[in-house]
Amino acid sequence: MKALICKAHGGPETLELGDMPTREPGPKEVAIRVMAAGVNFPDTLMLQDRYQIKPPLPFVPGSEAAGVVARVGSEVTTVKPGDRVMAYMNWGAFAEEAVMEAGNVLPMPAAMDFVSAAAFTMTYGTSLYALEDRAQLQRGESLLVLGAAGGVGLAAVEIGALIGARVIAAASSEEKLALCRQHGAVETINYARESLRERIRQLTGDQGVDVVYDPVGGGFSEQALRGTAWGGRFLVIGFAGGEIARVPLNLPLLKGCAIVGVSWGGLLRREMPGKTRHLQSLARLAEKLKPHVSATYPLARGGEAIAAVAERRAQGKVVITVAAP
Repeated sequence: MKALICKAHGGPETLELGDMPTREPGPKEVAIRVMAAGVNFPDTLMLQDRYQIKPPLPFVPGSEAAGVVARVGSEVTTVKPGDRVMAYMNWGAFAEEAVMEAGNVLPMPAAMDFVSAAAFTMTYGTSLYALEDRAQLQRGESLLVLGAAGGVGLAAVEIGALIGARVIAAASSEEKLALCRQHGAVETINYARESLRERIRQLTGDQGVDVVYDPVGGGFSEQALRGTAWGGRFLVIGFAGGEIARVPLNLPLLKGCAIVGVSWGGLLRREMPGKTRHLQSLARLAEKLKPHVSATYPLARGGEAIAAVAERRAQGKVVITVAAP
């Protein structure tokens, strides 16, 4: 099968389009014919050997895909060949075929296309877990989303609006903020042109925000933490800005707020009852929301797709198209 292959760690330009052997699914696994695969920020880190999951070389990157079930293992009863599905995995999605655990496969809504399905699982799964489980965001509360026009950020804007929160989107350009308003943000902050901390103060009447969703890190983290309300929740999603923030620990003490880590992969690996309940909620969410896909690339140009995400040029999601339906 054709696949994007990482033979040596480095940037997206090191990827090669080549042939990899197909693999038969194990007893509890599913093999799908990949139609489209979503690109996520962890994919860029894995190529550089900077991610906590470290596949042996050579490997095929890509952690989410949508396609058609080709073969199932002997113990699989949840899906069958021919089913349209979306799935997540540690790596292997940027190929004509991918194999993953049956428990990591979700049915596609009948009205959803393969490109949208390939862009759904990782970002909406992360944001749903962050806002519902870790922050317990409530209707009427305020939610500040940093990096709000990115993949997980825009998903958080949409889910926050669906819950009934007052969503404040922060991003680096007016074009990105306009996109956020289209997806449910009621207030916006351009942190390339104005003080994040001061705008939070203005927008909340000095009260601060109830929940901060931070996939960016760096200097914006401390500003957002200082803008958190008494009893607020600061969600640590990731560090797309390239710098892990170091924040003064007197701030959560003075504000009575919580700094909460969000590891969606940790939930899926460690908490089987929580995983089952969460994936059921995620499947229901797929019936209500459609990801914003700003660009698609064919498999042969997959390195360009990964570069767009690594350089934070993408709005919403970027998808690699693999096969025609």
